[in-house]
Amino acid sequence: MAKAEISWKRQTEAGERVEVYAQHVGDQWKFFMRDRRYERWQPVAEPPLEDWLELLDAVQRRISRRLLRPEEEARVKKSIHERFPEEKI
Repeated sequence: MAKAEISWKRQTEAGERVEVYAQHVGDQWKFFMRDRRYERWQPVAEPPLEDWLELLDAVQRRISRRLLRPEEEARVKKSIHERFPEEKI
């Protein structure tokens, strides 16, 4: 994976394990998901809040290791607030 990609694993509401990754393209984050290791990555048009919060956590950890610029945290928070205005971050 390129430096502009962050991946993690989580469980869906149905209890299935899925792999998710977010790719930084320009000023946007694009999300992809797959069920098993050798399946194709499927784009996710509207990622859930859980994925956005996982991305925010990963971005914060990368900023502390100086792998991402500090401005990226504000951009991710802004994206979360635009999509989920009722959530407090």
